[in-house]
Amino acid sequence: MITLPVPAKYPAGKTAIAPSILSADLLNLGEKIKQAQEAGADWLHIDIMDGHFVPNLSFGPATVKAIDGFAGLAQDVHLMVENPADFIEPFIKAGASSLTLHIESKGDLKKLLEDVKAHGLKCGVSIKPDTPVKELMPFADLIDLILVMSVYPGFGGQKFLPSSPAQISAVRDIITQTGRPVWLEVDGGINAETASAAVKAGADALVAGNAVFGQSDIKKALSDIRAAAETSI
Repeated sequence: MITLPVPAKYPAGKTAIAPSILSADLLNLGEKIKQAQEAGADWLHIDIMDGHFVPNLSFGPATVKAIDGFAGLAQDVHLMVENPADFIEPFIKAGASSLTLHIESKGDLKKLLEDVKAHGLKCGVSIKPDTPVKELMPFADLIDLILVMSVYPGFGGQKFLPSSPAQISAVRDIITQTGRPVWLEVDGGINAETASAAVKAGADALVAGNAVFGQSDIKKALSDIRAAAETSI
């Protein structure tokens, strides 16, 4: 397991870029991950879908375990699942670096987050576009990452929602109030055009799927997103 970095220790003015393997060519996943790593990806984003919380199915612990033994990148595992309690232990054992749970899923979220941290992992909470940011408050002093969905979760390749910057800004206010080093990550429709809006609103980590792995030149694609993000800080 490779540890997810701490935002307070990141270079000033740098935005973390986390390519999502959901958009990668699965027949050549190892090679695509290697290209992303060489292009300067900060960590990998792994979308886990159970076919219930969202209509799609994606990866399981075996994928995370294979990547952990292959790539020198942290794995930010995003549990888009109805019952996260069933998934925590398998992904911890597989080598996840962090687990991000949805505030809208079932179970005692605080207890589940405490369980993740007790195993030495970073933990995060994700919110859908329609979820009021005030629902994050009970967990603000516990989590290491807040993931704002700038699309409705479940499918890759969607467009960045115009309402997203306001939600991102509101989440940034919550993080500022805590005074803690918490990542504000944004996922959905991120590319060289939308990265600027996300960062201006307060994001310091961006998930990009199709805009990285869907491009013929992964190095250029990642570089373009980073340039757009860091000129907006």
